[in-house]
Amino acid sequence: MTKGDPLTTTATATTKSNTLADLLTVAAAERPGADVFMFKTDAGTWQTTTFSEALTRVENLALGLMDWGVQRGDRVAILGNTRPEWTIADLGAMSAGATVVPIYQTNSPAECQYVLEHSGSRVVIVEDESQLAKVREIRDSLPELELIVMMTGSAEDATTMGELEKKGADGDRAALEQRISEVTPDDFCKIVYTSGTTGPPKGCLISHGNYRAMLDMADEVDILGPGEKTYIYLPLAHVFALLLQYGVIDVGGCLAYWERDSAKIIPNLAEVRPENFPSVPRIFEKVHDIAKASGAEGGLKGAIFNWAIGVGTEYNEAVEAGREPGALTKIKHGIADKLVLSKVRDIFGGNVELALTGAAPIDPEIITFFHAAGVPVYEAWGMTETSTGGTTNLPGNSKVGTVGRALPGVELKLSDEGELLVKGPNVFKGYYKNEEATRETIRDGWLHTGDIATIDSDGFVSITGRIKEIIITAGGKNITPVNIEAQVKRHPLVAQCVVIGDKRPYLVALVTIDPEAAVTYAQEKGKDPAELYRDPEVVASIEAHVDEVNRDLAPVQQVKKIKLLPEDLTQEAGELTPTLKLKRPVIAEIHSAEIEELYAK
Repeated sequence: MTKGDPLTTTATATTKSNTLADLLTVAAAERPGADVFMFKTDAGTWQTTTFSEALTRVENLALGLMDWGVQRGDRVAILGNTRPEWTIADLGAMSAGATVVPIYQTNSPAECQYVLEHSGSRVVIVEDESQLAKVREIRDSLPELELIVMMTGSAEDATTMGELEKKGADGDRAALEQRISEVTPDDFCKIVYTSGTTGPPKGCLISHGNYRAMLDMADEVDILGPGEKTYIYLPLAHVFALLLQYGVIDVGGCLAYWERDSAKIIPNLAEVRPENFPSVPRIFEKVHDIAKASGAEGGLKGAIFNWAIGVGTEYNEAVEAGREPGALTKIKHGIADKLVLSKVRDIFGGNVELALTGAAPIDPEIITFFHAAGVPVYEAWGMTETSTGGTTNLPGNSKVGTVGRALPGVELKLSDEGELLVKGPNVFKGYYKNEEATRETIRDGWLHTGDIATIDSDGFVSITGRIKEIIITAGGKNITPVNIEAQVKRHPLVAQCVVIGDKRPYLVALVTIDPEAAVTYAQEKGKDPAELYRDPEVVASIEAHVDEVNRDLAPVQQVKKIKLLPEDLTQEAGELTPTLKLKRPVIAEIHSAEIEELYAK
């Protein structure tokens, strides 16, 4: 595609809700007795909530907030894990006309203070005592914060959702209907703060109309269906999870919430057996590495595994191309499915029809692997500023290695520098209290995404890096580190790779060991998992892998030296965002000694 030429698709609006304020009202009228929530109780059993039951809670909470004094446009923050109460709080606040400010449950007290203070939130709804403790620590610096509400538990300095709902149960339903009707598509439903990979987070103003447009797009391409279960573990402070939450409600599906324990995600999938599993690449990478370990064992078992994946790949390529697989291929596929492929699908519950991955790049080999096994993993792209989405791959309309084509109603083009530009009804309204940043980001009606991309003749988009992450070497060469890092991370023991080289003579990399993979490897080898980062055998293995990666790269792109760090990168240390993106400036500062050591040798 020629730079500067726009690529446009059209969308057909649905006749569903007008805003997110009446989203559940409309959905509950269509499917009152159907299950909308599914969650595990403390007793270890899965419990469900119907649309009608959820609507009653949302209406009561909205009336409770209105009774307390929440007005249209007030900011209500939510600080907590992904759980049904988060959704109830979100929908209740928007029904009362408020603008919701999501806060990641992993945020530090200082990070919470920034969001609460910058947004001017009058109310914060916290999950439990641990989140309440963060607010207590910063309460004196938040003069606009007037009310703290707890989802679970109780405290003297907070009210509870239950108390607000009880008060709202006797409220004026007509007043609530009036408040909901006053909310317009131009009103702000969210101020979502970006992860802040290169600086302080910015508050993205997202309107009800922005999200309603995204829901119409998702409905048009049939991403979610009525009655389908969607397993959700992603933080609801992120736009990807928010869209999924609203989309499931919009079409009459069921949200199955995780147990708030990453170790239970895979077991939960086997129990819930969802049709839809949205995720970030890390989960798919872990399952891929576990499954691939079977093929690496050698012998008959390894040979069968590799043969089955090969057959699955051949079969899937025919199906994706619209061809009927040959008779022999069908026979082989039936055998391969029984021996291997079905077992990979069973890891996800055996019922997944669509598994979207986004928020970070994913290795094309991983997608090819899962497609071979019959697990429909498809990569999508979007950002907070597009109210979640912009492009997606879909069954029958995909290219591995790309992030898909424009969603209906989205217009794309490339700048002369190769930056992806976006226009559409899903593009946000600007940054809260930051007109300068808004003017820099939205120019002549086009959102400047900061992503470097290509668009092929079929309209499929490939993201090759971020403008702000481009490394300019001492020799003046521009290098995008993301793809190099992704290749290094294909080693089964590697968790993270950070390529360094800005204003330097050559590239080096900081590498971390995957904690879970380390335990398994150490048990097999009789070693200490905490010492693997300096184990000669492990270091040699990863260095050899980097050498293999380098063979496919131009000399200036090759990583000359690596340093294995003793611990993985974490959110707690400020090295990762809540969506596990690299905070490069922070990493460079924290590990400056290791970096200097690499260049001193």
